[in-house]
Amino acid sequence: MPIYEYECIACEKQYQSLIMRKEDEKGLNCPRCGSRKKRRLISRVAYHVSEQDRLDGFKASDAKDDAFFRDSRNIGLAAKKRARQLGVDLGQGFEEKLDRLRSDPGSVVKDSE
Repeated sequence: MPIYEYECIACEKQYQSLIMRKEDEKGLNCPRCGSRKKRRLISRVAYHVSEQDRLDGFKASDAKDDAFFRDSRNIGLAAKKRARQLGVDLGQGFEEKLDRLRSDPGSVVKDSE
């Protein structure tokens, strides 16, 4: 069920609405001024990137910005990519440790002490 974003042409208010059928959009009024004159906005989108695609696109030599280091999914990418290049299976224990590092890094540090 798509949620569309609109801007009222009369008062420039931006608002969202859940549109179940195309006919629902015709009867939509601005919540501020009640006008039916509107234009649909282009919304942000998000998409899923598989870990395989992340590995394929990862280049250890490329410069990384702060966003790269804030994303916990990037933990272990260099090790996994290098192991794959060398044909080495790091095993289930490595995958489990990565999952824990990505979800709760503090627990892995505590276990190491």
